[in-house]
This record gives sequence, C-alpha cells and structure tokens, in this order.
Amino acid sequence: MKVVIINKSDSVGGAAVVSLRLMKALRSARVDAWLLVVDSNDTSDGHVCSYSSTIADKAAFLAERAQIFLNNGFSRENLFKVDTARFGRDLSQHPLVRDADVVILAWINQGALSLKSIDRICALGKPVVWVMHDMWNCTGICHHAYDCRRYKDKCGNCRYLKSHRRNDLSYFTLLRKRALYESHRNLFFVAVSNWLAFRCRESTLMENSRMEIIPNAFPVEAFGCERLPDDAFGVKPGSKVLAMGAARLDDTVKGFDVLIKVTKHIAENKPELAGRLHLLLYGSIRNASLLSSIAIPYTFIGTVNGMDNINNIYRHADVVLSTSLYETLPGTLIEGQASGCVPVTFGNGGQADIVDHKRNGYIARYIDVADFAQGIEWAIDAGIRRNALHNEVQQRFSASAVAQSYIELCSRLLNVNKNPASDN
Repeated sequence: MKVVIINKSDSVGGAAVVSLRLMKALRSARVDAWLLVVDSNDTSDGHVCSYSSTIADKAAFLAERAQIFLNNGFSRENLFKVDTARFGRDLSQHPLVRDADVVILAWINQGALSLKSIDRICALGKPVVWVMHDMWNCTGICHHAYDCRRYKDKCGNCRYLKSHRRNDLSYFTLLRKRALYESHRNLFFVAVSNWLAFRCRESTLMENSRMEIIPNAFPVEAFGCERLPDDAFGVKPGSKVLAMGAARLDDTVKGFDVLIKVTKHIAENKPELAGRLHLLLYGSIRNASLLSSIAIPYTFIGTVNGMDNINNIYRHADVVLSTSLYETLPGTLIEGQASGCVPVTFGNGGQADIVDHKRNGYIARYIDVADFAQGIEWAIDAGIRRNALHNEVQQRFSASAVAQSYIELCSRLLNVNKNPASDN
C-alpha cells in the first residue's frame, strides 16, 4: 500500500508533529508512506518531501490573509484564528499523489492547499482521508467555535469577522466546503477524539459525512514511567509534584488564570495540602508577571524541546494538570499519563477519551475552581500505579496502535473503491 500524507509543515504545530509521527509509524508497519509538506525542517528523514515554491506559497498565504483582512474590518486581532482555503497549491499531479493508493490530508491551511485543489485530488478517484485536528472542517472559517453554535446552522454573523451579516465570508466558505464534501463519495474524515466527532455530527456541514475516530499517535512506547527522586527543579523532598505544560502557558484557551485561582483556593482553604505541593510549569509565557500570582511553591522551567526532556519532567511529578477551556485531544495529558502521572482536567473537549473519571484520573466540573482543587487532592492520594497508567495509554495512543487503525481504515476504503457495492 502506498500512502501520502499532506500537511503544511513537518515540524511546526501539533498537526505537523503527529503527521510526521504517523508517517514513520506506517513505514515501520511496512506501508510505503510519505509526508508531503510546504515547509520542511526535518531534513534527516528521506521520506519527507517538500513542494515549496517561495513565490507561489507566499502569494497564496498573503492572498488569503488579505481576503480575511478585508472582511473583518481591517482588524489584526483575529487574523490567524480563521482560514478560508480559498488559495493554495494544486498537488493533484504531484508524483507522490499520483502514485499513492490513499491520500491523507492533515492541516492544509494558510495557503498549503485550497478547497479547489482538494477537489482535484478527490477527482482522481482514490480514497482521500481528511484528518481533523480541530473544528475547521465543520465550521465556516474558524478552527475553534468555543461557545458559538452557528456552525450547527450555516454560520454567518461571524464574531471573528465582527460581522452582523448572515451572508458573510464564513457563510460562503461553508457553502464551498459543503459543495466539496457532497461531490465526492471517496472523501472520508477522521476525528481525533469523540468530542470532535460529536461537534462535526451536530454541524449542518458534516452531519452526513463518513467519519471514523482515530486518535493522534504519541511516542509513549519510549516513555519511562518510574518516579524519579525529588533532586531536581528545586522540589523539596517528599513533595507531591504537579506538572503542567503548553506551547504558551498564558494563551487564553489554556486557562492559566484558572490555574492561578486553583492555587489560591488551595492556599486559602486547604493550607495543609498547599504545604505538600510543588508545581512544575513548562512552556513559554508572554506575561511572566502572572507567575507571581501562583499561591503554592512552583518552578517555571521555560520552553522544553524533545520528548525525552518532557518525559523527564513528568517522571519528577505525580499529577499532570490541564486547565484548558477547550481541547480537541490534549497531548500533555497523554504524555503525562504515559510517564506515570495521574491527570486532572476539565472535560470540555477530548479529555474523556483519555481520562475515565475517578478510575485513572479526575475530570472536574467545567471552570469549577473548588472541584479542580478537589481533583488534585483526590489524585495525589489515589494510589494508582504508574506503570498501569503507562500501559493503558500505550494500548490506545502508541504510534504502532494508531498506525494499525489507519492501515485497517485504508484497506477498507480501498476495498470499497474496488467494490462500490460493499459501501454501506
């Protein structure tokens, strides 16, 4: 079987990381898999191919931003929170696409592919699998709808455009997506979590689309889970260590303000517990002054690169936290759990695909500071074996397990392509 995965990049962004990981896992399973990208930084892998053309790529990128800029009242505020896929490269005649048995699309925005170019790929007649890493496929133009539910109808009146018109850019983009989806029976979607699949099913755009749920792959096989001693990061021996990380900790969606409130609640209402805790934070932070508001002992590690270093942090911890307001499939919870940490999180997203409440972690009531603090207290006393947490995650999210799910899906779709009568 020959498979080509198309993504904007091979290294920048979560979709890039998991797409490269999936390609490598498929090759380990003897699939002739390639990753086709605009931006290639992993030059060490000979199966990553770049179709970059500086002038064409910049033109597509700038043309799309200009269209959005014109439609949002010349505001830079939400300029990169939406995409239209109006402009992009045509890869339908690229040798890797022409030779592939199955084409897998990942994150294709910001000028990588246009809806028209995807239409041309689908017109080749081979199975096309579109992996959804956020809500963009089921909305008009946004990647996360948050509390907006207009995607359940036909979008319009888009707040990212500061629009009060039903027939705005979000509405017309949704119609273009609908035309694409309805034109090709060989187009199949993969949602990376049950939460995302549910959101897609309730949208007017994707309610009838063919879809399967396959999580992102994580290198959990290589993660150690034995607890390392409290001899690093300034942790007082005997502490119960909490860990939380993000690309940018004070990104609004990560709920850093909620984390601060949780620490203050513990310090004010559970002083004995506060004295037992130490918080490890990793990732960048734009407003470093926020750190001074944390009310329990903490260590800010800063930006961390490489899975070995991330694994090392979690092996010095007992609990992994996520205060994110929305998450499609929170990788930090999977990485923390693979390292032996008990997860505590809110549940507005794909967290329930990872955490079984009060069995292998704690799902707190949404933005309930007191309940999140209660979850931390439960987690540090739960007595869950670290290797049990690791083994459970490995069975579900390891690269080899996820690759096998894709192999089974692609084989099934190829069979349907050869025998259309078998498509039920």
